Formats: sequence, C-alpha cells, structure tokens
Amino acid sequence: MAHGLSVHGPDCHCVIREEYRRARADFDDARRALARREGVPTVVAPSEPATRQWIDDELRGRSKDLAAKRRAHGRAALRLLGTRTLSAVWAAVVVLLLVQALTAIGTGWTVTRTAALVAAVVTVVALSALAYWTRTGAGMYAPVRGLDGRLSTSKAVAGLWAVALTYTFVFFAVRLAAASDGGDRSDLLDNLGSVSAEMLLLVGAPLFAAVLVRRVVGDKVTRRVLQKPYSDRARLLDLVTEDTGRSALADAQYLLVNLVAAGFVVVELARDPNGLPDIPATLVALAVVSAVVYLVAKLVENNRPVILSVVRVHVPGNLDTALRQGDDIEIRGTNLVGAGGREPDQLARVVVRFGAVHVYAPLVPTETGFANPCDAVVVVPIPVDVDPGRVELCVVTASGVESNPYEIEVAE
Repeated sequence: MAHGLSVHGPDCHCVIREEYRRARADFDDARRALARREGVPTVVAPSEPATRQWIDDELRGRSKDLAAKRRAHGRAALRLLGTRTLSAVWAAVVVLLLVQALTAIGTGWTVTRTAALVAAVVTVVALSALAYWTRTGAGMYAPVRGLDGRLSTSKAVAGLWAVALTYTFVFFAVRLAAASDGGDRSDLLDNLGSVSAEMLLLVGAPLFAAVLVRRVVGDKVTRRVLQKPYSDRARLLDLVTEDTGRSALADAQYLLVNLVAAGFVVVELARDPNGLPDIPATLVALAVVSAVVYLVAKLVENNRPVILSVVRVHVPGNLDTALRQGDDIEIRGTNLVGAGGREPDQLARVVVRFGAVHVYAPLVPTETGFANPCDAVVVVPIPVDVDPGRVELCVVTASGVESNPYEIEVAE
C-alpha cells in the first residue's frame, strides 16, 4: 500500500516524520558539502572571511527551515506517543477483565472484582479525558512536561502516585457503596482510617519533591546558573537522561524506586482488599533516600557558561602579535553552548558580546557536525566597531544565559 500524503493526510505522523527525515538529510548533505567548500560562489571564494560569512549565512537560513520541520515532527511524535500509551492502558483494562473473568470461574464474581474493574476503568477514563482536553498540545503527557519541553522526572513520579491514588480511592469507594451491611462498612472505614505514617511518607515525598524541584530549577534558571534550552520533542527517555541525552543516575534510580513502590502498593491491595496495605519500613526508607538523592542532584546542578581564557587564533605564516580589530579569537571555557542546545538553529543563536557590540558565532561545518561554536571553544572575529583598549566580552548561549565577563586588550 502507498504510504504517503494521499493515504494518510498532511497531519499524519508518518508524513511529518518523513518530511523531517528528508529535511534533516538535505541539511546534512549541504553541511558536508559546505565543509568541503563545495557550492561556494566564485566571487567570494578567494576571500576566507567572505567565504566563512557566506557559509554561515547559508547554514543559518537552512537551519530555520529544519527547525520548523523539527517542531512539527516533535508535536506529531508526542501525539503518537500519547495515543499509543492510551491504547496500552486500555489494553491493560481488557486484560484485567479477562483475568477477573477467568479467576471467577468456580469461585464466583465478588464485590472486590467489581471494585477493581470499576477503579481501573474510571482511572483510564480520566486519563483519556485529560488527553482529549489537551489534544492540541502535549496530550496526556501535558501535566508531566517541563517548561523546557522535556518530560519531567519529578512530575512523572508525582503523576504516577496520582494515578495510583485515584485507583485506590475509587476502589474503596465501590467497596463501601457495595457493603452488604453496616458492620462490613464500619470495619472497612476503620481499616481505611488507620493511615500509617509510612504510607503518608511514601506518597508525600514524591509530591513534595515535585514542588521543590520546580522551585529550585526555576530559581536557578532565573539566576542564570542553569541552562534549560527548549526541546521540540519530548520522549520517554527524558525521564532517565540529562538534557544532553546522557543517562542520569539520580533520575533513573528515583523513577525505578517509585515504580517498585507503586507496584508494591497495587499488588498488596489486590492481595488484601480490606484495607490499606502495610508498607515495610525498608521500602519507605529506600524511597526517602531515593528522593533525597534526586533532590540533592537538582540542588547541585549547574551548567552556567564559564570563560576560562581568550587567545588569538594562530594563522599559519603570520607572526604572533597582540590582538587587533579583525583578528579571530578563541574563547575557551565550559558550557559555552549549553546542554541540549546543539541543534543547528540553536548553535546559530550563540552570541559573543564585546561591550555594546554583538557578534554571532559563525557556524563552521564539518563532516560530522560543527566545529564552531561548541561547549569548549567559540571562535569569533574582533569587530571593527570595537575600540582599541581594554574590552569586556561575554558569551550568550542559545538559552539566553550569559557567561562571566572577561577582559581582553585590543591593540591599535
């Protein structure tokens, strides 16, 4: 069967994904060609500064088109992820119904089976309603998406417990409504009334962590010590990785421990449906330690751009001299691009500010990516508008965070 626009329509994920794939391939082909200086107009080819400027302008224009395709692909991919997740949870409800029906053979249908099934259906219906109300945005993943567009681990864990609590409340509500007499209802209420400190701590810690992490991260972004460039695509891997895509041990262990804890509560509830489960002290301690480790990791997180040194770029055949207008300088430091800001359009937003003069870092293509700008080095020319003397410069990353100021001496 044909797999394209005529079959699926312009909003289909497969069509948008194919358009983005082609745009990415075209951009990579153009980048590799420009890295070999292919396609450069003959009028600018004899001049190295003019050639570099022309290549930079060409790549900037192409990166804007690629960014538009990437944003559309990110929205479509997130909608598809939400649809598949909803399909999976509805399939789980069907499996639960089949299991309940099969296990009821010979023993008969009970109120507990009805309560479990109703609780599952109500919970999934609530998730479906959430997905429908936010269908133009992130769908069912809207509540767990951070301000940077990625899925938030703290919000996801809090959402996990919110779903578990919804299931538990509905389960016992059905049990209470279907109680045969006042004595059964009183016994059930007595069991529900004895909420242990372990249960409160197990559920309350992730909710407290979600609020605190939101406050800590927001404060760090405001104080410009943490870069959080916006991501056009949210993925499940965001829950266990850093903004750079590397695995995050603190996030992974926090998510894993809470998945185990929530699973334990559900299993214990199924085993003994007459009251809230008893939580082992070991599990509570593990959950609390996991939350503390996660919070500490967020508290010490810092990726502010830092300039360590500035040197003149050596040109073969030229004598080593003082810095002058028009010379290329190499700014060496850390986090000069920023985590998660390595897309071409984001690299094109890196700026070096010389006093009141702003210079965009030129994009220097290579066969595999870009040599400039990068996290450790940013190369820019000293503009002619910079007066000789001591000049203060700083790097402004794509996320808008400024580095520390650094003074250089420009000779006449």
